[in-house]
Amino acid sequence: MKIFSKVSVVVLALAFMLGLTGLTRAATTVDLGTVGNFAVLAGSTLTNTGSSVITGNLGLSPGTSVTGFPPGTISGIQYVANSTAVQAQTDLTTAYNNAAGQTPVSTVPTELGGTTKTAGVYDSAAGTFGITGTLTLDAQGNSNAVFIFKTASTLITAGASNVSLVNGAQACNVFWQVGSSATLGANSTFKGNILALTSATLTTGANVEGRVLARNGAVTLDTNTVTKATCAAPSTPTTPSATSTPAVTPTPTPTPTSTSTSTLSVTSTSIPAPTSTTSVTSTPTPVPTLPNTGIAPDEKSTPWNIAIPASMLLLVSISLAIVLRKRTI
Repeated sequence: MKIFSKVSVVVLALAFMLGLTGLTRAATTVDLGTVGNFAVLAGSTLTNTGSSVITGNLGLSPGTSVTGFPPGTISGIQYVANSTAVQAQTDLTTAYNNAAGQTPVSTVPTELGGTTKTAGVYDSAAGTFGITGTLTLDAQGNSNAVFIFKTASTLITAGASNVSLVNGAQACNVFWQVGSSATLGANSTFKGNILALTSATLTTGANVEGRVLARNGAVTLDTNTVTKATCAAPSTPTTPSATSTPAVTPTPTPTPTSTSTSTLSVTSTSIPAPTSTTSVTSTPTPVPTLPNTGIAPDEKSTPWNIAIPASMLLLVSISLAIVLRKRTI
């Protein structure tokens, strides 16, 4: 049982620590609705001194008094006590309540200057926030990181103070829910959307990237620059598009021209036919001598005067030679 109890204590402690770690990471973005189109919105009056520059719409409701434009300039549209301004105030109330109700909350000291905060929901024990020097908001590489600072009463920044955004943090994702009024010091640089229940005052030279929105009271400007913050599209991994492989038309291979001439040289060597030599020894047959009768034979009547072909004579000679040869053997 003791071992089990110790293990239980350790598990609970780890769970508690992990829970605390996640406290500052539970913030979700605040939907601004139509008020997101405005750079400045007031409830009672809107007053400007000097050459303020407003990038985005300017609105007032239910009040009707807008002064100081010019010399101030507005790049958007001015909506005063009309349906658009009324709807914007309605959406501002919804956004204010959304930010005020977000949990879990990490309670930090009132002074934010000189500190670095990661995404999350913050409040202070005193119910106020102040910035002297630089407050750094670190998104840790997440461009969708949301920062919400909630006060029960005031937000006051010192002159030349600065809110710095690093590692992907965006002003559009920073929300300041102020329970009463916000005051920005001279020549200060502020980032985020001010959602004030009562009023907002920008002293000389204060610059805002975000929005200055007051539900019930006045917005007072003095040679300020207010630029409506717009979130960049979230970065997504690039998926290689499927590239169709173009059909490859085969290049006809030229038929090789046969240039080699097959020449068969046959050298005919005449083989001499063997010479058959036949030696025939012919023994001449003596011609019988006719008796001399003193009478000259008549060449025409005598049979010896008959013309005999030479071939026949040769044949007869050969025959005789053969006969004599046989007799001799």
